[in-house]
Amino acid sequence: MTEFHDTSFPLSLAFGASGGPSRTTEITQLASGAEHRNAPHALSRRRYNAGAGITSLDQLHDLISFFEARFGQLYSFRFRDPLDFQSCKPSETPKATDQFIGIGDGEETLFHLIKTYEDAGGSYERPISKPVMDSVVIALNGSLLPAPQYSVNAQTGQVTFQTPPTSGSVITTGFIFDVQVRFDTDQLDLALEAFGAGQAANIPLIEVLPHA
Repeated sequence: MTEFHDTSFPLSLAFGASGGPSRTTEITQLASGAEHRNAPHALSRRRYNAGAGITSLDQLHDLISFFEARFGQLYSFRFRDPLDFQSCKPSETPKATDQFIGIGDGEETLFHLIKTYEDAGGSYERPISKPVMDSVVIALNGSLLPAPQYSVNAQTGQVTFQTPPTSGSVITTGFIFDVQVRFDTDQLDLALEAFGAGQAANIPLIEVLPHA
C-alpha cells in the first residue's frame, strides 16, 4: 500500500489509548426463534481512541503536527497497541519459540509472521504486517537461528530464509510489532476549555488491514 508513512504515532500518546479488536457478526433470527450467525470477514479489526493519552498542551501540539503530516485520514502509520504489542504477554520478553509460523518442506523459503490467539474452544491466526525490525528472532526446532540466515520485511511481515528450512523442521518466532492504522476522522475537534476541564479528546484510529 502506497498510502502508508513508516512513522509511529507518538508513544507518549499511545500509552493512554483505549480500544482493541472488533468483529462484525451477521445475526439472522429464524422463524423458530433460533439464530444463524455468520462472520463476513475473516480478520478482526482494531479500533482505538488515543485521546486519553493527551495530558499537556505540548502533546496537543504534537498531535496536531502528526495529524497534519498524515493529511488526516489519507496516510496510515504505525501505532503501538499498549495492551497487545508482542508475540507473548506484556509482562514477558519475546523469545524465538513464542509463535509457530510453519513447517519446513526443504523448498519453501518464504513465511509470514503470525500471532495465534487460542484456548480450548478455538483459535485465530492474526497476520502481523508491521513488525519492529530488530525485535524479530527465529528458531528452527527450538534452536535460535543466527540473524544472517534470514531476513524480515518490516512492511509486510514476511520472513525469507537464505536456505529453505529442512523438511519437517518446526519454525517459530518471537517479535514486537505495531498496528497499521489511520485516523478515523477528517477533523480534530479540540477545545482548550474542555482540555482544561479534564475532558479527554476524541482521537479515533482504525486498523488498516493488509488484505480482506
